Amino acid sequence: MEPSHKDAETAAAAAAAAAAAAAADPRAASSSSGVVVQVREKKGPLRAAIPYMPFPVAVICLFLNTFVPGLGTFVSAFAVLCGARTDLPDRHVCCVFWLNIAAALIQTLTAIVMVGWIMSIFWGMDMVILASYKEQGIPQQL
Repeated sequence: MEPSHKDAETAAAAAAAAAAAAAADPRAASSSSGVVVQVREKKGPLRAAIPYMPFPVAVICLFLNTFVPGLGTFVSAFAVLCGARTDLPDRHVCCVFWLNIAAALIQTLTAIVMVGWIMSIFWGMDMVILASYKEQGIPQQL
């Protein structure tokens, strides 16, 4: 079905009107200039329990999670007991520790169907990303 002649005329008229408006007001051409957009990531309790570790430790956990699903997450759980900060400041350290143990267990048990292995790799990548934020001094919003 071909577009009708009237549709083509309407589209051409709309394009010409937009071009005329952009020529009349240069600020209208770029509607996003000077606009600051802020995005907040809503994290679930398991995701928020990932600790901010030193970069080399996070890379080791990523390596462990890549080859043995859940092992790097299990190791990172002990980083919480050693004082690593998480995005769950209102929870007790033992609760965050057990959340990380639960995540490691989920990754290990579901690795048989590849879901846990993929989750484990993404978990390790999140650890490295959080560690790089910590090293660069980029503040994280809760």
